[in-house]
Amino acid sequence: MATLTIRDLDEDLKAKLRVRAAEHGRSMEAEVRAILAAALTRSATGPGLGSRIRQRFTDVGDVALELPERTEFPRLPEIFE
Repeated sequence: MATLTIRDLDEDLKAKLRVRAAEHGRSMEAEVRAILAAALTRSATGPGLGSRIRQRFTDVGDVALELPERTEFPRLPEIFE
């Protein structure tokens, strides 16, 4: 297994990690492995981001927005000039 070194970890965060590891009966390294595994292997269950946004704004109703008339062509980014 590869070795991972984390530098400049905030002392408060390190203390919280130490407490959490003790609560679970693990070393700090084992706790970090468990946290990373849980964060990176979560299954994508439930609705996606677009569906959640739509659900959040369903109560807003129909909103008509006036789009301004285009008076000039879009400009190219400076990297293409």
